[in-house]
Amino acid sequence: MKDNVSAFSSSEYDQEIKRTLPFYESFYEQVIDVVNVHFKMELTWLDIGCGTGKMAEVAFQKANIKKFTFCDNSDQMIEIARMRFQNKYAEFITAPIQELDINQKYNVITAIQVFHYLSQRDRLSVIKKCYGLLDTDGVFISFENFAPYTWTGKELFMKRWRHYQLSRGRSADDCDKHMSRYGKQYFPISISEHLKLLHQGGFHAAEILWVSNMQVGVIGIK
Repeated sequence: MKDNVSAFSSSEYDQEIKRTLPFYESFYEQVIDVVNVHFKMELTWLDIGCGTGKMAEVAFQKANIKKFTFCDNSDQMIEIARMRFQNKYAEFITAPIQELDINQKYNVITAIQVFHYLSQRDRLSVIKKCYGLLDTDGVFISFENFAPYTWTGKELFMKRWRHYQLSRGRSADDCDKHMSRYGKQYFPISISEHLKLLHQGGFHAAEILWVSNMQVGVIGIK
């Protein structure tokens, strides 16, 4: 194992995300609940931007997995995920989302906190790609930061988000750095725009699954 990976703990990584994103565990609970209600079969599942494998951890515990494909553009993340999930149901792909080239179909595609780093054009391109990779009646589920509709709303929600992070032990400096990334390093869009992109990507059904603070979960059904 590479030194930079050996010094990196998946549990520490997930804990840091929990200190940053309110209700982080709920993202995965919502995904599993929808998947298990929608499907009564073995599942082929693609997780885009898989990170250390949090989605897979929950999926292997609570869903009926036939094959789970991990995809991330980070060699480090894929190596950690590969070490965590060494079983016959797992496969691993290192590639940027925009360059993903897979010749197979999936029942479920998930993208948790991934798309807000993409431009509007790239978001639509990737959503169309995900649509093409799904079987009929397959689901695409994404959890993302969203943009409030008004400046006043944004100001209030950002203050609330900062307060949450402070209450979880993050320093004021770290909180301020995170808040300053809005619109510069990540690019939230409104909830309406999230749903519009799903329809433009081909999905006949696009719905809100969950929303709180400045995070939203949306689903597209093929």
